[in-house]
Amino acid sequence: MTTHSSSDSQLEPFTEPPPAARPSKFKRALRELWKSPLSAKLGMLIVLSYIFVALFAPWLTPYGESEIVGGPFELWGDKYPLGTDNLGRDMLTRLLYGARNTIGIALITTLLAFLIGGMTGILAAILGGWADQLMSRFVDVLMAIPSLIFSLLLLTIFGTSIPVLIIIIAVLDSTRVFRLARAVSLNVVVMDYVEAARLRGEGLGWITLREVLPNIMPPLVAEFGLRFCFVFLTIAALSFLGLGIQPPTADWGSMVRDNATLISYGDITPLLPAGAIALLTIGVNFIVDWFLHKTSGLKDGQ
Repeated sequence: MTTHSSSDSQLEPFTEPPPAARPSKFKRALRELWKSPLSAKLGMLIVLSYIFVALFAPWLTPYGESEIVGGPFELWGDKYPLGTDNLGRDMLTRLLYGARNTIGIALITTLLAFLIGGMTGILAAILGGWADQLMSRFVDVLMAIPSLIFSLLLLTIFGTSIPVLIIIIAVLDSTRVFRLARAVSLNVVVMDYVEAARLRGEGLGWITLREVLPNIMPPLVAEFGLRFCFVFLTIAALSFLGLGIQPPTADWGSMVRDNATLISYGDITPLLPAGAIALLTIGVNFIVDWFLHKTSGLKDGQ
């Protein structure tokens, strides 16, 4: 009879490689960013620049947001690098503060729209039946009305304060989020692991947050970038029409309206806030396009 030593008969326990041998999540993220295409890097640079300006606007501007520092429509020069507006306020100062106000309000509005539309869309897919039909038909009614016209009507009725503006645009924009969240959730709620969670007796909150939501995040994240652009443009359009962000708060849409007469004299000053709106939209779309390609599973051509 052959005998084996105890060291031979015992299997060596599995040990994970030390943390130093595995790249950290931060390093993996940096590696992915480094391998991203030039358009995505350009988009990230644009977005980060806007975030920097929005956060540090009070320290980057030579004057106060609503401070009248000169005469109306003064020309570009050393004292006023981008001239002054129709009331004599420094255009560079208003442009930088406009980034803080317009982007900040658009971001809060988009987050609220996703909270409302995303949760209700997932719930509609999980519950099904009459609850799904009731929520879906209500959303269909809201989507049948042009959002800009509906926003103008509601703002005329309820006022144009910033909280009212955020709530109205978020509720109207949440309908688009609802449709996407419901569509992608319908493909998940029929999976075996969701049925297993139901058989275990898991509640609605567990199934929503632990089973469905993590599996639909890529399309929702991509949609968040697109929705942010649409909300951003909607706020600028409402401000241009006089029912968005109200003066003296700096806003790019109202800046275009207040200085539009300068275009007749060949002055490009009114185009600066319009260009800022367009550049941010392009930057966000570059990032969204790259993210969609990354999460689709497609490989870049050699």
